Amino acid sequence: MTTTTHPRVPAGTARAASPAPSDSGLRARRAAKRRQLTAAGVLMTPFFALLVTVFLIPVGTAVYLSFFSDDQPGLGFGPERQVFVGLRSYAAVLTDPTFLGGLGTVALYCLIYIPLMVVGALALALLLDSGVVRLRGLAQLGLFLPHAVPGIIAALIWLYLYTPGISPVIELFAKGDITIDFLGVHTVIPSIVNIALWSNLGYNMVVFYAALQAVPSEVIEASVVDGAGPVRTALQVKTPLVRASIVMVAIFTLIWALQLFTEPMLLSQSSPMINSRFSPSMYIYDAAFTRNNYSLAAAASVVLLVCTIALSYGVTRFTSRADSEEAR
Repeated sequence: MTTTTHPRVPAGTARAASPAPSDSGLRARRAAKRRQLTAAGVLMTPFFALLVTVFLIPVGTAVYLSFFSDDQPGLGFGPERQVFVGLRSYAAVLTDPTFLGGLGTVALYCLIYIPLMVVGALALALLLDSGVVRLRGLAQLGLFLPHAVPGIIAALIWLYLYTPGISPVIELFAKGDITIDFLGVHTVIPSIVNIALWSNLGYNMVVFYAALQAVPSEVIEASVVDGAGPVRTALQVKTPLVRASIVMVAIFTLIWALQLFTEPMLLSQSSPMINSRFSPSMYIYDAAFTRNNYSLAAAASVVLLVCTIALSYGVTRFTSRADSEEAR
């Protein structure tokens, strides 16, 4: 009978504990997570730098300026100093009928412009995606080219077409005994909407067309097999699948529309219907650079920013709630 003897460990000597496999795996996961966080930080640094530089600092400066005002003691002969005025500038803005009228003008502009923009761009994208249009690439280029024209140049082109005496369009209507004033009291806002549509319709059409290209072909083929025609396929199959793009375009169009400035500023040179405070952005420009009231301009800027954020958040919440109700 063979007996096996184990070496005896001297007293006071502890066995060397081998590292558990789970410890090395945990360290590897932590190292991988640190590398991911470092890479994410490097990639996000330019975004946060731009966010702070072009958004947070200007907003903070505007909020600061809105609570202070320049004052000259001694009947205006003393040295100018900055004094704290609290909410006085906000009260002045919110009780100014010209600012409130500008908000109403922009609201009417949005009610006309945003539905036309979203529906028109989506209709053009669906038309191009259906394959009915020949030379699709050339058609896309032709529709997108107006967006490549700077906004001020586009406004000057349409100002020429809207001005009586030099406009070939008005002259053509006059030959048919039709008198039309594109910058009249009832037509000035539709005329501004027309300029904005001409400039931005092609860009949003490209956004919708790109989203439609991502729609699975199997879904389209299944709808055709079920007997759906081209119109039904476009409205009931393709359009719901690009709802996220529709919401995005609607929000961006809303934000852009609330900042209406370039078109009415140029058209004001030829129309008495457009004054220096036609829109909130023009009101801010007039307060800052014509009346030199930077506190009032800053307060109006903050009010416009709050309105923009509130409306954008409302649109997002409304669409999210609609999506959740449909998913139930």
